[in-house]
Amino acid sequence: MDYDVLIVGSGPGGYVAAIRAAQYGLKVGVIEKDPHLGGTCLHVGCIPTKALLHFAEVYEATLHGEQIGIQAENVSIDLEVMGRRKGEIVAKHAKGIGQLFKKHKIDTIAGFGTLQGGSAVHVSGPDGERSIKASNVILATGSEARMLPGIDLSSDRVLTNVEILDLTQVPSSLAVIGAGAVGVEFASMYRSFGAEVAVFEMLPRIVPLEDEDVSAGLLRAFRAKGIEVFAGTAVDAVEDTGSGVQLTFSDERGDKQERVFEQLLVAVGRKPNTDRIGLENTAIETDRGFIPVNPYMETSEMGVYAIGDIVAGSPQLAHVASAEGLLAAARIAGKPAEPIDYNLNPNCTYCEPQVASVGQSEAQARAAGRRVVVSKFPFAANSKASILDQHAGFVKIVADEEFGEILGVHILGPQATEVIHEAVVAMQSEATAESMRAAIHAHPTLSEAVADAFNGIYGQAINA
Repeated sequence: MDYDVLIVGSGPGGYVAAIRAAQYGLKVGVIEKDPHLGGTCLHVGCIPTKALLHFAEVYEATLHGEQIGIQAENVSIDLEVMGRRKGEIVAKHAKGIGQLFKKHKIDTIAGFGTLQGGSAVHVSGPDGERSIKASNVILATGSEARMLPGIDLSSDRVLTNVEILDLTQVPSSLAVIGAGAVGVEFASMYRSFGAEVAVFEMLPRIVPLEDEDVSAGLLRAFRAKGIEVFAGTAVDAVEDTGSGVQLTFSDERGDKQERVFEQLLVAVGRKPNTDRIGLENTAIETDRGFIPVNPYMETSEMGVYAIGDIVAGSPQLAHVASAEGLLAAARIAGKPAEPIDYNLNPNCTYCEPQVASVGQSEAQARAAGRRVVVSKFPFAANSKASILDQHAGFVKIVADEEFGEILGVHILGPQATEVIHEAVVAMQSEATAESMRAAIHAHPTLSEAVADAFNGIYGQAINA
């Protein structure tokens, strides 16, 4: 065999799996079709998007600095400069992955990998065609933006998450189809940059995978920012008029409307990259393009594992792919490996205000037959939120009424994507609402809102 482990894809699942397998003493090779390591997350996903969201936050803070004594005149943005800085951040971390591969003696194989069955993977790349044998293969080929039927992507006015990252001018108006994480992040960003923004969501509420209170709170915050939201709305037609994009849609009442925007972002989910990787040469059968796996990431083909966005039923999140990569590497190396509890996965959305959650929503807990008690603590009563002048949102705790088991934690507000990890660790460690409210929280911090929310479970929140 050429390798103990051959990994197809170097995104957050693939490169993490490669490093951990090498740490276990295995001989590892990584096949990557793109010129740079890091995958979608690093190059056209998580990292560049969050960089631009940070730039938008800094810009908006500067615009409204008068109340804290920061005087600034003629404040403007330059998307080309922002783009260069974004590129520098991406390049730094792509280079870092390459250095980590060298450190751990991981081979990088340029080209497109296709399963041949048995233990062989065919690679077609700049160095020609060849077949590589490995005792184990990990598929980490990721996903790409899903497109609505009938929308012409050849129009430069119609964008996915890839093209919108490279805009050099802020559009006067932007329509966003899809109000999941990607849609609301770009809607928030470009509203901060000054664009008129409208969001269209076919389901009854925005961020539909989150707790209903979070959806309602984010809707209020978006409308306060001047973002139009059309929930329960189907977009029937999209037409490039030459000077804009015309959307024909049916609102909640079923009435037809037409609106024209300078540009359109389609953010209706992602499809797995599994159609050309040779699955037909194996025993693997897909479910709507996704690959079923067992709790250890093993597919129905002996010695072939799948991780990340291509896995059936797995959240399409970078950190989930990384966790699955660590699990697969441990399983291959014969090390202790615990299946992932996806209920303890933190869901994070980096719009303004931020959204983060772990565990069950209130509705899910009640549907599961749990007797629940709920506590909500508003950031309006938190001192650090006042310092930051970011009062929108709350911390919501869903707990078992009898035993105080933490069933879910939902945060809408400042730095929610950082604060949520206290709840993740608490639930991973099987802490209770009682033990969490007894934990001392530094003052002033946003995390005090979490402590107050847990005290609220017992009707004893201090600052509410």
